[in-house]
Parts: sequence; structure tokens; C-alpha cells
Amino acid sequence: MSRAQASRRVAFDTIRAVHESDAYANLLLPHSIARAGLDESDAALATELTYGTLRRQGTYDAVIEIAADRPLHDIDPVALDALRLGVHQLLSTRVASHAAVNESVELVRNAGRGMTGFVNAVLRRVSRDTPGDWLERIAEGARSDDERIGLVYSHPVWVVRAFRRALAAEGRADELEALLTADNASPRVTMTALPGLADPPEGARATPFSPVGFRLGGGDPDRIVRSAGGRLRVQDEGSQLAALALTRVFPVQEGERWLDLCAGPGGKTAVLAAEALAGGARVEANEVSPSRAGLVRQALAGVPLEVPVSEEDGRVRAASTPETYDRILVDAPCTGLGALRRRPEARWRKSPADIPALTDLQRELLMSAVTALKPGGVVAYVTCSPHLAETAGVVAEVKRELGASIEDLDAREVVTAVSSSDPGLVPQADGSGRAQLWPHRHNTDAMSISLLRKV
Repeated sequence: MSRAQASRRVAFDTIRAVHESDAYANLLLPHSIARAGLDESDAALATELTYGTLRRQGTYDAVIEIAADRPLHDIDPVALDALRLGVHQLLSTRVASHAAVNESVELVRNAGRGMTGFVNAVLRRVSRDTPGDWLERIAEGARSDDERIGLVYSHPVWVVRAFRRALAAEGRADELEALLTADNASPRVTMTALPGLADPPEGARATPFSPVGFRLGGGDPDRIVRSAGGRLRVQDEGSQLAALALTRVFPVQEGERWLDLCAGPGGKTAVLAAEALAGGARVEANEVSPSRAGLVRQALAGVPLEVPVSEEDGRVRAASTPETYDRILVDAPCTGLGALRRRPEARWRKSPADIPALTDLQRELLMSAVTALKPGGVVAYVTCSPHLAETAGVVAEVKRELGASIEDLDAREVVTAVSSSDPGLVPQADGSGRAQLWPHRHNTDAMSISLLRKV
């Protein structure tokens, strides 16, 4: 098997696992690459083929339906994933057409499917027209402007509408297509040097906003993480700013008690712990999932501070310790629509039907966190989603329920004060102090940060 074939095999197997077993590409792919023994360039090819195919799946499915002249549900699932991978190579890479077609046919043949002739014919049909021609063709078949945008930029229509409303809340609805384009681009690897415990390696470049963030000038991030004992770690700059907004909203007083209520997988917990160590505070963590709680413990290995990690429902954990904590981070479970660059399959797994249950959980977690705050304490409510129901809606409902017992702090001012340079955060239409980061504007995940103080 050639090296290119090995890369395609890894990509194909990962895509199959995503669709067949609900696997997460960002978790499975590194193990698959290591198992296959791919070198750096082949691993890069496998990564691009996997993530590129998953990101653009909506567009490619529309192309495949036209080229195959049949609906997707009539196509064998294995053949369909081979077609998606082949169409990605034909329309979005410099891979030679004959290689994209022949290797995709081989993937189907090796899978024991009698669909090789069909896959060959469809891909040869796709290869006869340019990417621009195909985009025009699928756009012509759209029933609405939202559907056209969704097909061209490979996002479900409901996500397109949610993003438009979130941008409109800042008076920036005209940035929708820039946001969708950013979602389909490969994100650069951003890392954290835990404050007070590590410095960026030689040759690294500081990130524009987070004072503890950096990007490598070269080299393998995993090797650097391992050699640093966890004190240097991969972490999105938006996540860094969310944790620092809580730790630096006010000067830390020695003896403060902090809680990370929904801590998994532990990246923000590690930043909190490093900041607590420097300021003489104590940190506790909670994560309801035992496997994710294990990841939290691993993330804390590089911080010489004892951080107890409990495994309870966050609502119960917070409600059982009233008026105990000075600062609480609620990094709530959410749709994850703000991280579609890094977890592209999430856009195809979520639906509007998921929103009510999530917002109920988010509201209950935030209410319980306020119960656990001491008077004068601060809670940071964070979601990796810009969806207004999960962000402004949840905070507004909690404020209505609690009335004058809680006040909204200006998270935009705090994040700007924390940042190395002005991120230019835009005021929200609801008049709140919520800070919203964006992939197309800040090159971060679309992180929402609200800060509430118990009066």
C-alpha cells in the first residue's frame, strides 16, 4: 500500500466510524494515525482529508445526489463515505483526478462492496465540471436563501439562522458568510503556558489576545506537551480567556475558594488551578462523567496544587454547598456550535430539538452555581456556542428569577483588560455585558462569556 493510500485509508476509516458509531474525529484520528505509522506529511494528508470531508459534507452530499441521480438514502453507506472523500479530493484539493477516483474505488472494493462501478461513474461525472460549476448548480436548486447559504457553506439551515440571529444581536448580520467560511477552515493550533508554571518554548509566537497563549514556530505539539509535563498544553485562545476572565475579574484574595462545576476535560481547570496557586486560593472541580473526570485529573497533573475532583451532577453538587465559593466557573454542556472548525461532525449531529433540554440544564446549573456563591462572589457562565438561546436567553432567565440578588458585570471590559491587545468586543443588543468571541473575527472558537456577581 502506498503512503497516499495509507493516508486515505485512515481518513476513510475515521469517517466511517464517525457516521457508523458516532465516533469523534478529533479523538479517534490521532490514534488511527499512530496505529498506521504515518509520518508527519502523511498524517497531515490524512487529517486534511478527514476534516475537510466532514466540514464540507453538506455541500458534497448535494453534489453527489445530482451526479448519482438518486437520493442519498438510496446509496450504500460505505459507498457514500467513499464518494464524499473522493468528491472532497476532486473539488477542494490538488489531488490528481485519476488518483482521487481510482483510490476511492479501491476503498469500496476493499470494503467488500459491489459498488465499484457506481462509485467510479459518479466520481468521473463530478470530475468533468469545475468546483465553481458545482456550487452554482447546487445553489440553483435551493428553495430559500438560507438553504442556498447552507448548501454552499455546508451548514444545516437551522445553524445558519442561529448564527445570523447571534450576529444581528451585535449589528453584524452582514458577517454571516465570513463566519461560515471560517468554520470551514482548518484552525491553527493554539497552546497555553500555564501562568506562573511555564514559559512558551523558544521560537513560539504570542497569541494576539490571551497573555498565556502562544503558537509554535514549528515542531510537534504533542511532543512538547509530553515533555513539559502538562504545563504547556493545546488549548483554544477563547477557552484561555474564559478562564482568565473569572480569575482576573477582581484581584485574588488569599484563602478564596473556587469551583469548576462542569470541569471536563480539564483545560480551563488547569488554568484556574495555576492562577489559584499564584494567588493563594483553593480550587475544587466537579465532572459528572467518570471518563471526563479522569481527563480533568490528567490535566491537573502539571499543577502542584491539590484539586479535589468530584463526580456528581453539577446541580446537586452546587446546591449542596450554599454560599461557599468566591468564584465558580460554569462551562455548561452546550451544542458546541462555536467549535465547528475543530469538531466538524457536530454540525450534523445536533438539531433544534436539542436546544430546549440543553437550555433547561444550563439554566439549572447556573441557578445552582449562584446558590453556592458567597455574597459578593462571581460566577462565569461560559458556552462554546453563540446560539442566543444558550447564551443571552439563559442568563436573562436566571436574572429574571433572581431579581436584584444578582448583577451583570461587563465581561467585555474584563476580557479586554485581560487581553494583550484589544479584541474589539461588540456590545449586545440586550444591553448585557456578555462577551462573544468569533472564529472569523478573533480566530478563536465562538466562546460566550458572562460574569454575574451575587449582591
